Amino acid sequence: MDLRVAAYAVITDERDQVLLSRWIEGSKPAWTMPGGGMEPGEHPAQTCRREVKEETGYDVAVGEVLGIDSIVIPARKRFSAGEDLQALRIVYRAEITGGELAFELDGSTDMAEWIPLSRVRSIERVSLVDVALRLAGAL
Repeated sequence: MDLRVAAYAVITDERDQVLLSRWIEGSKPAWTMPGGGMEPGEHPAQTCRREVKEETGYDVAVGEVLGIDSIVIPARKRFSAGEDLQALRIVYRAEITGGELAFELDGSTDMAEWIPLSRVRSIERVSLVDVALRLAGAL
């Protein structure tokens, strides 16, 4: 079984919006939490900061760990050939400290957007969005 460890950020604003990235590597685009896979030797908080910057253009201060989620994706449902995949997802609360909204180029996401929390249930999203927002007490 393959293992992927990743770190993600829950970032909300005073207007009850959440910052999401649009993941484009699946069979159809779907919204996800900004974040992604750890590089060898990287601390998860560093991963979170790097990935948020890459996917959204924002610099963030990483706060508390909201929780850790684990999901197993069977090989037949993976988008690349291989074995079953266990995804270990570390979810942080984060706050924007600088930068401006920008889209990732040539990556696994193609845009980022502030989505009203009241609208999240009606958008195409990956399961991590619901998990992370529940951990943050925002759903």
